[in-house]
Formats: sequence, structure tokens, C-alpha cells
Amino acid sequence: MSCAYPDTVSVKKNRFEIKLTTVFLIFTIIAFFGVVYEQAQSMIRLFENQVWSMFVTHILFLIMITFLVYGGILYHLTRIGYFKRYSKCRNNTSKELELINKSDAPRLTVLVPSYKEESKVIMQTLLSAAFQLYPRRRVVLLIDDPQVSASAGNDYRLLTQARALPKQLTSYFNTHKQRFLDLENDFIARTRNGAVDLQQEIERLNGTWNEMEGYFATKIEAYGTEDHVDELFLNLIYDKLKSIFADKKNGKAKYTLEELRNEYRFLVVLFDVELDSFERKRYVNLSHASNKAMNLNSYIGLTGGYYREEQTPEGLMLVKCEEQEAELVVPDTDFFITLDADSLLVPEYSARLISIMESPENSNIAIAQTPYSAIPGADNHIERIAGATTDIQYLIHQGFTFYNATYWVGANALIRVAALEDIRIVTQERGYVIQKFIQDKTVIEDTESSIDLAHNKWRLYNHPERLAYSATPPDFGSLVIQRRRWANGGLLIMPKLIQYLFREFSFKKFSEGFFRFHYLVSIAAVNIGLLLLMVLPFGKEFNSFWLPLTSLTYYILYARDLNQNGYRISDVFRVYALNLLLIPVNLGGVFKSIEQAFTGKHIPFVRTPKIQGRTAASPLYIIASYLLFLQFVVGGLYSIYKGFVIPGGFSLVNAAFMFYAIVRYIGLKESIEDLRHTLADRMPNFRMALFAAQLSK
Repeated sequence: MSCAYPDTVSVKKNRFEIKLTTVFLIFTIIAFFGVVYEQAQSMIRLFENQVWSMFVTHILFLIMITFLVYGGILYHLTRIGYFKRYSKCRNNTSKELELINKSDAPRLTVLVPSYKEESKVIMQTLLSAAFQLYPRRRVVLLIDDPQVSASAGNDYRLLTQARALPKQLTSYFNTHKQRFLDLENDFIARTRNGAVDLQQEIERLNGTWNEMEGYFATKIEAYGTEDHVDELFLNLIYDKLKSIFADKKNGKAKYTLEELRNEYRFLVVLFDVELDSFERKRYVNLSHASNKAMNLNSYIGLTGGYYREEQTPEGLMLVKCEEQEAELVVPDTDFFITLDADSLLVPEYSARLISIMESPENSNIAIAQTPYSAIPGADNHIERIAGATTDIQYLIHQGFTFYNATYWVGANALIRVAALEDIRIVTQERGYVIQKFIQDKTVIEDTESSIDLAHNKWRLYNHPERLAYSATPPDFGSLVIQRRRWANGGLLIMPKLIQYLFREFSFKKFSEGFFRFHYLVSIAAVNIGLLLLMVLPFGKEFNSFWLPLTSLTYYILYARDLNQNGYRISDVFRVYALNLLLIPVNLGGVFKSIEQAFTGKHIPFVRTPKIQGRTAASPLYIIASYLLFLQFVVGGLYSIYKGFVIPGGFSLVNAAFMFYAIVRYIGLKESIEDLRHTLADRMPNFRMALFAAQLSK
């Protein structure tokens, strides 16, 4: 979706969506009060008769329903906010062009944290960063793979390939840059000698543009497209650049001398990028904490310095030094982009967002981003439906900005360095001084840092345009890792949010807190609430005409939004099935948060082994999925047997959805495979322990 000057039709459509959502919101609130009224009537009778167990059950039931409706109301409000923002969005392309042609444009460094990624994945991300239409840019691959020897097999292969990529790309970009620098210098020489013929210059440029259009067309044809990720990469990068040169070729007939100068400069800027790599784990005095935040922090903390390597008894150290002694130079920068190694940016991403942040009225924006979208075109069921939930999250995040409740999305954020300095803290790790800019207390580090920035009066901004894309996990095993990580940390950050909200309490802060609070606690509350509603034997007295109406408009709008984002309306049922399947996964993440709260031990990122091209799922979540299915079946049949037809029927419907999810998203054969794989891995350890026990006797 582009936000450049919405036409009359789209403006009318946005107004309709806002009115529709407002009507649905009022309907939902009325339905909720209907439920509250019914429950209040029952609770008054129970209180008068002193039936305390049922009275408490009704309170519990009402709390769960309230939080589920809270989520529905929030969805309606963020949807309204999204369409209001999109209606007003305008891109300032002249400002973007100014930045491209500016010799003193703000400096930009793109950081690509990578851990055991395949070289093709990294290459695509590096190219999307390197082909940003922005001057004075650096791209640094932060390789976080373990330091291994050739005997480590696949790990060594991934490490050596990652190290080679920036060098390969440097050679490629430098060759093209030099050629266009020569063309630019020839043009400058002609202008100095007064030998410029405007028509001839236009013909020269036309020839170059035609050549570049053909060059990128050839790159597209020669590219070995294997999947939908390759197709998007070609569309976003090579096809976009090809179109730029086609438009130039077929554009203006007349140019001024200054405009011609800018066209030559554009050719240089396109290939003028510095590429490098860095490995923090080579140095004992940098953080070795196993998370993305400390990988980023390690490099950010070096910015603007000169360093040399020094071998010590503890190991290799990176030591600050004078410029003439330096083996490593980390130039100053004004902005960072943190870009995950499986993400892609459109070429105008940097110029568009920096032009917004450079406006005087936006000097207090710390983070600008477009929340990433799912890479479209996935064939397998779980990747497509998980991607659908990502695309709906995009809408919600856009709505958050309308209410000043934006959260930092670390996969592709543009960060103002001055803001990072404001939230910098100094700590120690293994006896070494370590700087932290992005907090790593939880594995959702960007979420906690959002509160830190807001606390320091910085704003965060989501641009209402789809300019960034990230890969969606292609199988249940990898989705478990991602969603469990997303569910882990919200509860731990809550005290910091409460402190921020009550520091200067106002209606504006209350509105902001309404959205921020739900974002942090929703995964815990909603999944626990859903599980209890589906599992506990609530009887006839909990049947309500109003209850299904509280969620009716939510699902209608969700289906509508799926359809408007290129999915089927029927996918709303598939999303529901996926959400049921993820209840144990989300609760696993929540329990990890609780474990960390009690033990104080950080929860590391988890990476599971691959089985024939897919990630093996933890047996715990496979078994939990089957048990939940059995619970729905047994509980539903028992409820019907006891005469509770509506709750029993609801449970059996959920059983059908759960069975669909197990078959489609996990796979019956894959379930057995993963359980066997885990058993095979653990059996040698079990046998060794048994043998040791026998020896000890």
C-alpha cells in the first residue's frame, strides 16, 4: 500500500471504513454491557443466597470476558486510527531527492545482525540495504555465529560464507561506483571548459539509463528464482531499479545544468556504499550474551572510535587507540537502521524516513519505521496464515501511532543516535565494562526500549506505507520459536510501563496506557482466558445471548482486513485454528517470563535443529496440542451428556478447528518424526546416565 496522495476513491473508502468500524465499536460495547448486566443479576442473587463458590466463578468469568472484549475494542480503535492516518499521509518526494543530492546529508549506518543464517538469505538483505537510494551510507554485517574451526562442519561453512559476503559486495559496488564517478568527473570537466551541449548531455544520459535498465533486466532474467522470497526480492530491488531508469529514459525532454549534475550524482550514489562485517565474539572484552540486543549494542558502543587488537592472557581484546594505530575504524553516524538478516527494504526506505525525521517538527522522533509485512506468495499453509496475522499486526501498529502508543519493531527500525545516547546505561559482564543502548532484560528487547525512549520524552513513529518485509517461519517448529519469544517478556516490562504512565498522569497518558498495557499483557491474559473458558465446565447459567455478539464485529472486521490485504475471507477461520494451536506455545513464553521474574536468570534465544529442511518442533508443544484436542472432544461430549448443549457444541467446534490445525500446520507424519527425533537425541544421554549409575554401584 502506498500513501502518496490517496485519490478520491481511496479517501471515500477510508471514511466508509472509519464509519463502519465506529458503528461496530458501539455495537460491541452494547453487547458487552448486555453480558455485564446478565452476570450482575446472577451475582446479586448468589450474593444474597451466600453461594460463594458460584459467586467467585461468575467474577472469574466476567474478568476473562472483559479482557477478551478489551482486545476487541482495541482492535476497533486501532483500525479507526489506521484509516485516519492513511487518509492524511503524503510523501514529500522533493525532500527525498534533496537528501539524495546533498553532500552533507545525515550519515546512515545499516546494521544487519546475523546468527547462523544461510548466505543467500544474508545476501538478499545486504543488497536491499546496499541499494538504498541514500548517500553516505554504510552497511555492516554483525556476524554472531560461534567462533568455530573447520571441523565444525555446517557451522564453519555458514561462518566462512557470512565473512565473505561483504567483501564480494564491496568489489561489485566499487567497480560500478568508479565507472559512474568517471562519468560525473567528465561532465564536471566539460562544464568547467564551457563545452556542455545540453542536448548531447541528455543523449549521453539516455544511453546510460537505457543501459542500466537493460542491466537490471538481465539481472532479473539470470536470477535463479526458487521461491516467493526470491520473487519479492527481485520485485522490490532489481525491478524497482529497472523501473527507475525506465522512467528517467521516458521522462523529461529538457534539463537544466543543475538537474543534469544531479542525474550524474544519482548514478554515483546508487553504488556508493561501504560494506563491512564485525564479530563481537572474537573479543573477550565485548559482550558475549546470546541475544540480538547485545550484538547490536557491542557495535553501537564502538561508534566514532579507533581500535586495535591486543592479545592478553584472557584472550583477544579490542582496545581504543589513536587513529594512526587503528586496525578497526568505526565512523560516527547520525542514524542507524537495524535490519534483521531475513528482512528486505524497498530502495526509498532510508530517504523517505530520514526526510520525515529531519523535519523540524519531528526533531523529537527517536524511531521511525514501517512495521514489516509478511513476504507474500507463500505456498505452505502455516507460513501463509502466520503471515496473515503479521499483516494484521501491521494495521494494529499503525493504529498505535495514532494514539501515541508506538512500539519499536527491531526488524527494520531507523534510529536516531542522539536518542540512543539518552537511554544508554553502563554495566559489567564477566568483569568488563559494557554499554547498553537497547535493553536485553527480555528477548523482546525493542519493546522495553520503547518505554525507555518514551520516558525520556522521545516519540516513536510508524509510517503508513508498506516499505519493509520479513520472512515468516515456514514450519511449526520455527513458528514455535518465534511466537514463544514474542510471548516472553511483556509481564516483566509492566512495572517500567506503570512507572512511566504514572509519572505525569493525564487523560493523554491514560489513552496511551490503554494501548500500551494491552500490548504487554494481552498474550498472557488472552491465552489464559481462552484456555479457561474452553476447559472449565461453565454451566447453563453462563449461557448468554449477548456473549457471542461481543466478538462478532471483531471477526467480521478481521475477515474484511484479511481480504483487503490479499487473503481470503475464509482465512479468518484458519487464523482462528492457528491461534488455538498456539495457546500452549504462547503460555510457554509467558511461563518463561514468570520463571525469569523469580530466578532473575535471562532467557536466551533458542535455536532448534533442522530435519530435512524444516525445524523440529519441541515434543512438549506437539503433545500439548494433541492433549488440548482431546480435552475439547472429551469436555464437549461430557457437557452435552450433562445437558449443557451450547457449551458442549462450542467445545466440539473448537476440537474440529484444533484437529484441522494439527493436520495442516504440524502434520501427523511430522509430529511422529519430531517426537522420534527428540527421543533419538536424548537416548544416548539417557543410556550414558544409566551406565554411569550402574558403574557407581
